[in-house]
Amino acid sequence: PYYIGINQNLFVEAYLHSSDSNLVLFVDTCVASPTPHNFTTVTYDIIRNGCVRDSTYATYYSPYRHMVRFKFNAFQFICSNPSVYLQCELVVCRAYDYSSRCYQGCITRSKREASS
Repeated sequence: PYYIGINQNLFVEAYLHSSDSNLVLFVDTCVASPTPHNFTTVTYDIIRNGCVRDSTYATYYSPYRHMVRFKFNAFQFICSNPSVYLQCELVVCRAYDYSSRCYQGCITRSKREASS
């Protein structure tokens, strides 16, 4: 666990350990929850499908393709839940494969038309 105060920046670095230097790491989804075992019921999206949902989120330069760095402000859900748990989904792709998920960026689903 990391202990930081409310509204302080939390810096995250993810690194892919691989002998293949032609791999790229992409942050697809990061979700916060007040409980460590449930990331579907009561959650807060920081990133969802590559789309930034939290205004305090920012990426940082990484000297390697297989490393991502980002930050966001720490928060709490409710006064009774001072702990926040983070779950992130990362995608690994081949470098320069521009059709891969890593190069698509933010994906928004198109809305369906209502049938008559």
